[in-house]
Formats: sequence, C-alpha cells, structure tokens
Amino acid sequence: MIDALNRTPNWARVRGAVDDETLTSILSEAAKVAESVVAPVDIPADRIGAVHEGGRVRVPEVYHAAFDAVAEGGWMGLEQAEEYGGMGMPLSLFAAANPLFERAAPAFMMAVGGTRSAALLLTEWAAPEIRDDWVPAMIAGERCATICISEPGAGSDVGRIRTRAEKDGETWRISGQKIWISFGDHDLRERIGHCLLARTGTEPGTRGLSLFLVERGPGVTCERIEEKLGLHGSPTCALQFDRAEGKLIGEEGRGLAQLFTMIRHMRLTVACQGLGTALKCYDIAATHAQDRMQGGNPNEPPVAIINHPDVRRQLIDLKSAIDLYRLAMLEAATSADLSAEDDDLRRLNAWMLPLIKNFGAELGFDTAGKAIMVLGGSGFTKDYPLEQSLRDSRVFAIYEGTTGMQGQDFFLRQTLGDGGKGLGVFLDRARAECADHPAQAQVIEDFAAFMTRAMAETDRERQAGMADGVMRAGWVALQAWMSVRIADRPEAAYFMAQAPAQLALCIARAEAPLG
Repeated sequence: MIDALNRTPNWARVRGAVDDETLTSILSEAAKVAESVVAPVDIPADRIGAVHEGGRVRVPEVYHAAFDAVAEGGWMGLEQAEEYGGMGMPLSLFAAANPLFERAAPAFMMAVGGTRSAALLLTEWAAPEIRDDWVPAMIAGERCATICISEPGAGSDVGRIRTRAEKDGETWRISGQKIWISFGDHDLRERIGHCLLARTGTEPGTRGLSLFLVERGPGVTCERIEEKLGLHGSPTCALQFDRAEGKLIGEEGRGLAQLFTMIRHMRLTVACQGLGTALKCYDIAATHAQDRMQGGNPNEPPVAIINHPDVRRQLIDLKSAIDLYRLAMLEAATSADLSAEDDDLRRLNAWMLPLIKNFGAELGFDTAGKAIMVLGGSGFTKDYPLEQSLRDSRVFAIYEGTTGMQGQDFFLRQTLGDGGKGLGVFLDRARAECADHPAQAQVIEDFAAFMTRAMAETDRERQAGMADGVMRAGWVALQAWMSVRIADRPEAAYFMAQAPAQLALCIARAEAPLG
C-alpha cells in the first residue's frame, strides 16, 4: 500500500507531516490490530450469527472485545478532526489503512463503518450542541450510529419515503418503518444514533425530506433481523419508529443532499471492503498454489500447482485487477482530500466515485469466486474461508447504491449532469500521463470518442439503458490510466493486452439496442 501511495502523484500534495516513517508505523500497527484482534472474530461470528430476542439484538460475544480494542486504539478517528478526538489524518490514509480491517472481518466492521461516517456527517451539518455531544463520543467508540434510508416501498427510489416527522411544540416526532439497517440494534453499546431521512414537507420526491438524528430509546423498536446470504455477524434490522424524538440536522428539506456526506464516505468504505476481501482471497489462493502438490511428470513427485501455466494465469489475473484497483482508489481518495482547494479535483472525485464504489464491490466478489477455482474442490468447503468471503461480498454491489444506480450516477449525473466537466478533467490528466505510452493513450482516445457519441444521444431512456456499459467503459479507461503507474510490472502488461478488446465489448454493450 505504501508503494501504491508513492506512485500516486497527488499523495505528495496530501501527505503533509505524514512522512514515510509515520506512514509505515500507522499501517504496521493497523495490520497488527487487524490480524491479531479483528480477524479471529470473523469465522466464529459467521457460524454464530446475530440473535433477535425480545425486541433487542445480541451480536456474537467475540465482537465485544474486538470493538473495544478498535475504539481504544483510536482507529475510528483516523480521518476525523483532531478537535473532536480524531487523529486528523488525510482521507487517503483511511483508504490505505481500512482495507486491512475489512480484510480481517467485514461483517464486524459494519459496526465501525456506519459510526465513523456518521461522525463526519454530524461534524459538517449538526448544530454545535448536537455535534459536540455526539461526535467525540462516536470517535471514541462510546456510541454507535447507523444510516436509515430504505423503507418497504422506497429502496433506491428515495423520493417515495413515507416516514414522517411532525412538530410537537419544539420537538420533532418521527413515525415510520426503516428496513435493511446495518447494526440497527445491538448490544455493543447502549447508545445508538440513527441518521434518518423523514418527510417534513408536502413537496413530492426528495425535496420534502429532512435529516434527523434519532436515538435508540422510547418510540424505536427493532422488529426483526434479516436472515441473509452472508455477513451473518452483522444484524440487518427492520426498525419501527413511533413518535420517536428526533433532532433536526442541518436545513429542513435538504436532508438528502446533506446525507450524501455520509453516503460518500460509506461508498469509499465499500471500496475498502472490496479491496480488503480481494487481498485476503488472493493471498489464500497464492499460498495454496505454492503449497498444493499436483501434476507434473507421473514418474516423478508431483509439483506445486503454481508451476502449471494456467494457475499462474489465474493468479496474475487476480493480482493485476487488485493492483490497478488499489491505485484507482487512492487516486480517488487523494482527489477527495484536495477537493476543497482544487475544483478540477473535486469534479474528478465526483466522476470517479461511482467507479470506485462499484468496481471495488465487484473486485471483492470476483476475486473470491476466482480464488475458489485456484483451490478447486477445497475452495468450495469450509476448510478455507473463501466460501464465506464469496457470500459476504455479494452484498457490496447492493448497498450504498446497486450497480445499476452507480451506472446511472456515473453517466446521467456525474457526466451529463456536469456538462462533461468531470469527464474533461479525467481525459486531460489521463492524456498527460499516458503521453509516452501509446497503447494506454489509444485506449483513452477510443474511450473519448465513444463518450462523444454517448453524450450526443438525446433520448433520455436510451441514455439510461446505456449507463451500465458507459460505466464499464469508463472503468477500462481508468485502469488504462492507472496501468502507466505500474508500467514496470507484468500486471500492467497483462491488463493492457486485453484492454482494447474489453473497451470494445463495453462500448458494444452500451450501444446495443434495448429490448
């Protein structure tokens, strides 16, 4: 990860006082805590699961000591403001460190992710009395938090939210149901704050939505937890709010826009989940390939399967995808760190974030599936954790916006809605860095020509149907740019041998007629 940071040009502008010694110390300590404290809870929690009894949720007992250790080590405040008890480090350092924890136990880390994202949200938008009460307590791990958006009739269609907030004198009262709330109830901490969208106005759609902080207590009931494919240690709750007291956060009617402070951070957290899962699964596959003896001359002892060309092909396929993704994620994180001072990087960050979220999610799931194939039948058993990683990582592409929603965001919102300015920043920077690399430069030009055609399409429904293909073409182009940064390594050559064909396939997919 340190090498990847040093290959990211913006890191030199971001790092400030974080010299190589400090960076090494932080990442080494993060790895130590992740491996010794967090990783041991992963498999037991998957087998035990969370339990819903009498309206309350009990998480696996092994979580308690691990949560205490993460909180006491200050890891929930790495990127948080120092004035509230955080370390004040760049978001880029969070992006470098957090995959170590997500690699260890993604289900457990769901309790941490929502809380640290909520701390950023309240730091930016909450009134001082709310901010000063809640943010230091969340950074210290004394309280937890969730994000409450989805309802039975309103998943991605946020404008159909029916939960209402009504004034009772000077108090807001919240009534409605929220579903699919990660760690919506648990026994890790007594105080849980729900960052919740509710309707305060009469306007249809998202304009009548406001943001509230609703604490677990009177009027808040956990009705059930979901039985899920994976993440068994993470309780996914259905919560009922019955005139629960809520504290308005920010400006009435601007709830969704404000909540995006939390959503953007949680999408970067998904990226860390995907990368962490991929690193774990690749390491298992690579180690197995060194240790497993099979095949070779039947008159001689069997050889390690890494000696077989197809196994080496599978491993470089996994490693190439991981290495390029890590560089792309760090490019997004450093651009986020510099967004306040550089408008071009702000646009680039917004344009890249759907790619980083979606393809981080796909990286985790795809690497788990492909690593199982390296192990063969062993990978399909519980003797190895790959089958759990496959189950756990499937949801990464669903929450914080499904693949389809990320495609819509990338093309309709961040490209067309921005007048192509974010795309322009990408093309300018990619062209400059790829100038001495003809193969990469050609991929960028082919992508630019395609985007000119795609943006000229005037049928809105047609554009919506193109969005997934456009997003995938953008990901090929972004990887081509990143491959220049590791042009000295075989992983770049492996990707670039396929990139033109991959881009052509994505373009064909986008331009194919809709059924």
